Amino acid sequence: MIPAMANPRRPEQNASIRAFYEHALAHKKAGDLDEAERTLRRAVAIYQRDPNILCLLGEVSLEQRRPQESRRWFLHTLELFPGYPRALEGAGKTLLAEKKPKKAADYLRRAAEALPNRVTTQLALGRACSMSGQAEEAEAAIARALALDPARALAVNAAEALAEGRAQEAEKLLRDHLAQNPDDPLALRLLARVAMDSGRRGAAIRLLERCIEHAPDFVLAHNDLADLYMKEDRFDDALASVERSLALDPALAHSWVFKGNVLSRSQQHDEAIAAYDHAMALSPAHSGAMAGKGHVLKTVGRADEAVEVFRACIRAHPSFGEPWWSLANLKTFSFDPEEVTLLEELVHNESLGEEARVNMRYALAKHRENEERYAEAMAHYQAGATLRRPNETYDPVQNQVLTDHIIEAFSADFLRQREGWGSEEDAPILIVGLPRSGSTLIEQILASHPAIDATIELGDLGRCVRAVSRAQQDKLEYPQASVRLRAEDVLRLSKRYLRGAGHYRGEAPYFIDKMPNNFQHLGFMHLMFPRARFIDARRHPLDSCLGSYKQLFYRGQSFTYDWFELGQFYLQYRRLMDHWKGLFPERVLDVRYEDVVRDQEGQTRRMLDFLGLEFDERCLRFWETDRAINTASSEQVRRPIYTKGLNFWRHYESELDELVGQLEPLLRDLPPEDRPLSLGGDPS
Repeated sequence: MIPAMANPRRPEQNASIRAFYEHALAHKKAGDLDEAERTLRRAVAIYQRDPNILCLLGEVSLEQRRPQESRRWFLHTLELFPGYPRALEGAGKTLLAEKKPKKAADYLRRAAEALPNRVTTQLALGRACSMSGQAEEAEAAIARALALDPARALAVNAAEALAEGRAQEAEKLLRDHLAQNPDDPLALRLLARVAMDSGRRGAAIRLLERCIEHAPDFVLAHNDLADLYMKEDRFDDALASVERSLALDPALAHSWVFKGNVLSRSQQHDEAIAAYDHAMALSPAHSGAMAGKGHVLKTVGRADEAVEVFRACIRAHPSFGEPWWSLANLKTFSFDPEEVTLLEELVHNESLGEEARVNMRYALAKHRENEERYAEAMAHYQAGATLRRPNETYDPVQNQVLTDHIIEAFSADFLRQREGWGSEEDAPILIVGLPRSGSTLIEQILASHPAIDATIELGDLGRCVRAVSRAQQDKLEYPQASVRLRAEDVLRLSKRYLRGAGHYRGEAPYFIDKMPNNFQHLGFMHLMFPRARFIDARRHPLDSCLGSYKQLFYRGQSFTYDWFELGQFYLQYRRLMDHWKGLFPERVLDVRYEDVVRDQEGQTRRMLDFLGLEFDERCLRFWETDRAINTASSEQVRRPIYTKGLNFWRHYESELDELVGQLEPLLRDLPPEDRPLSLGGDPS
């Protein structure tokens, strides 16, 4: 920690500030940037004038790739303490991240003059000068850094390039270094991070395994590896990695949170809660542990306890957005007036990170919706979506081209030529559709039948699809690469799918795979399992799209934050489902949410007839079925069916003109009572 300039305080204040600082720094070093940020925000609320607290918060924000927010903290420090070297360096680095090297160099020269032996300052100055065409000064600064500490200079340079989004530069630096030092664990871990950020999980896993081989006591590498294994649903491997991390340092709360996350994802909910509790015993206000525990409690139906945990998290970290949205998303919850007042203040606080404000906007929107203040609710939903959309990657044109390719690849001729391929197994029941269209309700009804196991939103079909692309030497991708599959390839992939699903199913003869976006892959699934059945969860197009727009997703569903993109995605979904029904109509059943609500028994019998199963009364009392539910509808399906959600879009009809324009061809086919007024609707 760079010594602060004169800022007299009482000894007990100094001790408290140092405790905050060291606690946040420990989280940062452990790779837990989110927890470091929340600790520092708590500290700033109490000690607004401590330069090291402010600078560390700026450094954490920069590592989180939020350079503009980061620069605000450094400039605020410089207003309080002009010439403070750490703040000068930080401000320079934020300008570098925004490709403003000349301005960056001005700050960094002043920082280097104040602290000429600081490696990070010299490296940043060298980069700024190089980018602004001052080659001689750049070479001199880099030479000084290398002379001060050659090994650290390389690691710092690569890590900062990675933090600033210069992945190609970071990769080249690391590969050049590893060519000379192939067993350097720090470089191997950093290169694994490059691979992770670019979606090359297999390469990242191999690099981390090699890193640990040479540095078996590298705790951060074990945690990184556990995280990757978890994302690949390799839960036994993930748990083994995090256990090794805990054996090395059992007092690291971040590792206990990792363990809780792995256990939660692998449906070991009681064990997950115990792991989160252990993390909080070590770090009582650990936001990740509190949020994780709250989500598990919600998943297993312990809603009152979840509310208590989320509220405690908000009390400890009011600027943490996730627990605000988690509470609002409980459906049966309502904020008290004091919480609403605080939430209204926080959504306008631009010193908070964007993701925090997004969560808070959606939370406040849901609260206003519950109060039937729909115009205010939509204003907050739109503000949240506008903040979130730039951080999502989605191209509606690319999605339409993908749909074209899928339809072309999985033609009637293609399937006819491969008749008899795949597995004879008829166990899979896929429930597909758009989010917020009743798929969880259908799943809960069917999972109440003794012949059907529920699972989770399985990723196994998507992994099989990606395996088709990875197997191609010339980089031809799915769906076009499907034509190269041999009968034995398809059978092997079907067995892989069943192995993955087997982790979550019980002994029943059938199991549900409810992953809404799998509608894109039904042709491939039919190739692997010609006897599998598919249920398309349908809802009124406007309710379906509005429900998706109002839902803040943890990840994925990037099309849901813009009305035009949402409408286009819905049209492509319907187009593709029409294609599948044309190819294998006896394997696809449309189930409309509205029909289930109005005639639950009739629709339940219809679904069971489609599946070839006898009717069972337990399906009509689906809310009595005790199982963990991870989706946004978890609270709703633990109660009897209600009609409040029918034609809910009418509350927002005046705000839906753009969406109505996109969906007009479908909406005109609806009866008058289900059409918007602008298309001749008659709600009476």
